[in-house]
Amino acid sequence: MRRLKTIGVLIAAGALAAACSSGSSSPSSSTKASGPSGVLTIDNESGGTWTCDFNPFNLSYIGYSLGPVYEPLAFVNTLQSGKATPWLATSWTWGAGNKTLTFTIRKGVKFSNGNPLTPADVAYTFNLLKKNPTLDINAVWSVLSSVATSGSDQVTMTFKTAAVPYFYYIADQVPIVDQSVWSKVANPVTYPDKNPVGTGAFTAGSSTCTPQNIKYTANKHYWQPGRPKVATVNYPSFLTNDTANTYLANGQAQWGSQFIPSIAKFYTSKNPDYKYWFPPVANVSMFINLTNPILKNVAVRQAMAYAINRQQASTIGEYGYEPASNQAGIVTPTFSSWLDTSQAASFGNNYAHNTAKAISILQAAGYKRGSNGIFKTPSGQPLSFTILNNGGFSDWVAAVQTIQTSLKAIGIQVTPENLAATTYQTDLYTGKYQLAYGSETGGPTPYYELRQWLYSANSAPIGTAAG
Repeated sequence: MRRLKTIGVLIAAGALAAACSSGSSSPSSSTKASGPSGVLTIDNESGGTWTCDFNPFNLSYIGYSLGPVYEPLAFVNTLQSGKATPWLATSWTWGAGNKTLTFTIRKGVKFSNGNPLTPADVAYTFNLLKKNPTLDINAVWSVLSSVATSGSDQVTMTFKTAAVPYFYYIADQVPIVDQSVWSKVANPVTYPDKNPVGTGAFTAGSSTCTPQNIKYTANKHYWQPGRPKVATVNYPSFLTNDTANTYLANGQAQWGSQFIPSIAKFYTSKNPDYKYWFPPVANVSMFINLTNPILKNVAVRQAMAYAINRQQASTIGEYGYEPASNQAGIVTPTFSSWLDTSQAASFGNNYAHNTAKAISILQAAGYKRGSNGIFKTPSGQPLSFTILNNGGFSDWVAAVQTIQTSLKAIGIQVTPENLAATTYQTDLYTGKYQLAYGSETGGPTPYYELRQWLYSANSAPIGTAAG
């Protein structure tokens, strides 16, 4: 699922999920009493091939492991105001002025290797993150002070301060692992986890994964009676939107999540059973590396914010599916009640596209235009930057081209670096970029997306992976 963002710029987004009920490889409408059956193929263009690594604490792999293979304590529905459904925990209770959180761990759950899930596994998982901060991709230990088993079936978490907003990260975003497996891992940070052992409905691993396809197989030890319904889920890799979209439109996949140009003509018109759903949940934005001395100047960033034509990026890059964002970074219409429109309007009509104002900001900051039209610093350095992008996402490539044009009009030069997914992710997570185009995950309210951007505990030195 592609999720998207806004800080210095851009276009609010969501996740476009397309699905059909026809196709020869779709699962049977009735599952045999003997167990799961049928094959489901998911079409989700990633811009690269699979590494077949499933470490659930690695940002590059978590999307393929957390959920189908590894599970959290609860499922938090981000589109239903954070409604929580018990999962590996059957219940939870806040105490001590919301400074303690006690989970009752579900009995009868087994890992895919047959080992029973215990409260000790849950406590071990969280303490593993404490011992290896790089694995703590949501910085939960910035507020946690201890996690320990309590009684025969509970785990109690103690926080440094009242921590109700952290429930989403604690309960929904931490995959619970088998202590007997991970305690033998020499370096959990670099561990590829080729043959993951989780409690999820499916198993996967090196024997069923290739660079071209991840094959998920129903977990015979799964704890939910009668589930999963589907015996096999195929997850083929695609290098570009075009190949992925053709695969989906031809009925070779039953469900997908990617950008589809002219979706009515290319997809829904193919079959009355083809449908799509597009909830705005987060933004796609420009990431700005503030270790760059020029980009560190707030005037440069303000000029960029006024210069970029967000509506054009939305219309040309995203065919209008993703509405133009606002500088507040609050996704609308999903979270409209959180946006103070009157306050936003006081900031140049919420940083509305204004080329003249952008140029005036740069001039007032002491930058002068060279003979080639590009502004320079007083020492003669041009305002010229590279922008990192996932080259397999045709919509992002098109959107960045509109951004490139907008910035050139005010005398800032940007050169896109359209990379393969794996290289893009590595460079993005380790901060090896000047500018980058990408997204944050968001959550039940705008707080969570903004926290991903602004909370310093999520950061790391350049060259080290950060959450």
